[in-house]
Amino acid sequence: MKKERKMRYVDKPWLKSYQIGPYKNIKHSLKPYPQKPLFKILDEAAEAHPNQKAYLYLGQEVKYSELKLWVDKLATALNNLGLKKSDRVMVFLPNCPQFIISDFAVLKIGAVVVPCALNEQVPELKRQAVESEARAIICLDGFLELVKKIKKDTKIEYIIVTSITDYSPEESEPQEIKGTHNFRRLIANAVANPPVVEINPMEDLAILTFTGGTTGFPKGVMTTHFQRMSNILQGLPWMMSPLPGFKGKASILVAVPIFHALGHWVVQSGINWGLRIILIPDPRDIPMIAKLMNEFRPFMVIAVPEQLRRLIDPKINPTGLQRLQTMIISGSAELPEKIAADLEAKIGMPVSEGYGLTETSPCVTFNISCFSKLTGFLPKKKSGIGVPLPDTEIKLINPETGEEVPFGEIGEIWVKGPQVMKGYWPTCGKGLTEDGWLKTGDLAEMDEDGYFYIVGRDKDMINKKGEKIYPLIVERTLAEHEAVAMAVTIGVPDLEKPGSEKIKVFVRIKSAFKGKVSEWELIEFCQDKLPRHAIPDFIEFRDKFPLTKVEKISRKELREEEIKKLKEGN
Repeated sequence: MKKERKMRYVDKPWLKSYQIGPYKNIKHSLKPYPQKPLFKILDEAAEAHPNQKAYLYLGQEVKYSELKLWVDKLATALNNLGLKKSDRVMVFLPNCPQFIISDFAVLKIGAVVVPCALNEQVPELKRQAVESEARAIICLDGFLELVKKIKKDTKIEYIIVTSITDYSPEESEPQEIKGTHNFRRLIANAVANPPVVEINPMEDLAILTFTGGTTGFPKGVMTTHFQRMSNILQGLPWMMSPLPGFKGKASILVAVPIFHALGHWVVQSGINWGLRIILIPDPRDIPMIAKLMNEFRPFMVIAVPEQLRRLIDPKINPTGLQRLQTMIISGSAELPEKIAADLEAKIGMPVSEGYGLTETSPCVTFNISCFSKLTGFLPKKKSGIGVPLPDTEIKLINPETGEEVPFGEIGEIWVKGPQVMKGYWPTCGKGLTEDGWLKTGDLAEMDEDGYFYIVGRDKDMINKKGEKIYPLIVERTLAEHEAVAMAVTIGVPDLEKPGSEKIKVFVRIKSAFKGKVSEWELIEFCQDKLPRHAIPDFIEFRDKFPLTKVEKISRKELREEEIKKLKEGN
């Protein structure tokens, strides 16, 4: 009798989802991807939709034709200063038009964009400037003192300054500051005659992004023109196929920082799609996000879980959300199912999750089952990161043996595809296996349909008496309790058993249940739902959590707090 062959990841079981409902026309491969410079997407959008609004910022709108003109003039000005191909230019700006203008102008002269997180302190900003050998930095006037502190120890020659109110109804006369160049004056005094630069999209860098650095010093991720362009096109069928007719007509609200890989990708993708981009200078301004959603009714909102939680919190957002024809895409961290359900109940549209990393330009997967309510074709899956984008390979590997794990078992996500980085700065291939796989450090499982579900990061896994506990398993269980708004799980050293850990969970209780539920009640709640070794040892109620630079809850800081308490005898 012939033995049945076991399915392997190379068989790509997720491909059957490409042929359901609105996705029936999606090819298994989108190859060949165009080999063109990244700045071409704005040139083409301005030609195809010259009168379409490119962005909305603090009440002011600008057409694609105007945006392209400003980009061409700034590119000319940067070239006149002496900046050239392959030079690195730091962009130290919030979500504002100047970021978009700078982004495409730097790309147009063949230079490399280095996005900087706004909450960087002097040591880290200086380290990134030194490592990247940046020759210029574009920043807000409010950041100028910080920039001046690092300039003398770096190769920065040019400081280009702008104001938060520039390109808005509140803009005032540009101010000249000694030792700097004014952003608006550079554009006003230049002609739109950018240099013609020969760019090899496959090899030349477009972006150098320093990762968050939760496990040490941030590393510079090298992204070529081809890698980001491929990823923009990989996302196009998923985002637009279920909602045809939006290209060149609709709006997208960017609620995540553009300096983050996801926000950067969203803006560039929005321009490629000819959409109006709604910019919010401070993504922490939840009432403003709600106001813009209710007023302009964008067809898509890109946000992170912590923002979405705040959007449905009446204390933070008392105006609430209207019933909107808005699709919400959540990224950066897992979105609790309760929050997704509450949001869908309020706005009448689904919330979908995706998965990606700075190293993958950044998108890897997307949960297309969120469209089931729109199309009636797709079976709705439980909360998860979905299926790989076209031409994206994923396999789950046992970190200890290096072997593929069977379907349904947990393993480390390895990714390969046209969007995977060139390497960590400055070495091509650094951070990748010899055959081009990226080891993500994220742990997941896959079902029979090829849908993936994150269970945690390898470094966050808790080791309790030899048993491995995944924090998300504990958190998902506690999220089922009606009183729990959020749960974050960490391992703390077990002083009685060196090398082992105990499970501690920090829980945010919903306002209506404060004082009505105890820590012990929640531990009891877990006893019938979790294996004995996964039941929390401690629960602590907490309203505020430390956040990383990209608004993720920092387990690292929580763990450090607990270790400090143990050392102090608490």
